[in-house]
Amino acid sequence: MSDTLSVTDSEAARAAVSPLKANINPAARVHPTAIVEPGARIGEDVEVGPWTYIGPGVEVGMGSRIHSHVVLKGPTVIGKNNRIFQFSSVGEECQDKKYAGEPTRLVLGDNNIIREGCTLHRGTIQDQWQTSIGSNNLLMAYAHVAHDCVIGDNCVIANNVALAGHVFVGDSVILGGYTTVHQFCKIGSFSMSAAQTALFKDVPAFIMASGNPAEAHGMNFEGMRRRGYAPELISKLRQCYKIIYRQGLRTAEAIDRLESMEPLPEIQLLIDSLKSSTRGITR
Repeated sequence: MSDTLSVTDSEAARAAVSPLKANINPAARVHPTAIVEPGARIGEDVEVGPWTYIGPGVEVGMGSRIHSHVVLKGPTVIGKNNRIFQFSSVGEECQDKKYAGEPTRLVLGDNNIIREGCTLHRGTIQDQWQTSIGSNNLLMAYAHVAHDCVIGDNCVIANNVALAGHVFVGDSVILGGYTTVHQFCKIGSFSMSAAQTALFKDVPAFIMASGNPAEAHGMNFEGMRRRGYAPELISKLRQCYKIIYRQGLRTAEAIDRLESMEPLPEIQLLIDSLKSSTRGITR
């Protein structure tokens, strides 16, 4: 292709600053077999492996490592120090019949690890025009993040997890292997799903869910201890769980009870996750 740039050495990289060519930082290391299209931007100390394709409108932040046989399409913004492993597809058009080629985008934060075969799709104009993934996340092999999803920071998305469109995932969430999440579901921060869980309703913060369909099975107390939560705080959150799940209350009634408790940030986080639910909570 005459309009395609294959960078073979640092001299070629220095020449690639014209608006008609890819903008590749001189300190980037791009394998000779990689294809970097005009309109792409490759930052300092980025490494691009063999047979990788980077399309127009893709920005790769400094220090990121793109392994071999990766496909990056834009508009996509990839932050600093990310690692994207082989056969992953990042920023492809979404699997939505309503999508008509609009310039929606995907934004990936910093320090993420995207393992083999992951598929991360851009957003749609029916939502915020954007799929967003935060920082310090681990997406294990063959995970799928559909259009318009929002994922926070410090999450672990295990092998073969599938997130449908418009799913919200908070911070420090762990989704076990083969978990499937229905579109528009909200997964609260610090929650956890077991392997092969099917989520059709929202999961409040801190809750552990498992099964098909999923049911709540306590709170992620072990995760709380690992984060250094004091025993007194864990005891209060245990009391919150009993209010929500053990007293036969409707969600609105449980929220009223929780709001009468001591105003702690963790309890407020739980309350906010209950209030934001639009599909009903996993019980």
